[in-house]
Amino acid sequence: MEQKQQLPNAVAVLVLGICSIVINCYGVGLILGIIGLALSSQGRRMYKENPASYDGWGNLNAGFIMSIIGVVIGAIWAFFWIFVVAIMGGSAYSFSHLMNQ
Repeated sequence: MEQKQQLPNAVAVLVLGICSIVINCYGVGLILGIIGLALSSQGRRMYKENPASYDGWGNLNAGFIMSIIGVVIGAIWAFFWIFVVAIMGGSAYSFSHLMNQ
């Protein structure tokens, strides 16, 4: 009986996926999610080529899904802050323009 190999970076992708959701402030979650997605690509490709030879698909797939969720939440968070800064900047400009008249 052939011994199965562990998929590369399966545990690392799982940890990065969890951290990308939990630590999703100041762009950290977005960055961790992107790193998790990048690390998962090789393992996913290897497993799809020969699923009988590898263990750890559950960890890798769960980390991949959580990394996607972390990237989406991080992107929403980044767009929110860009929107807030744009509104604040527009308000400050309007206020300074009114004060100078």
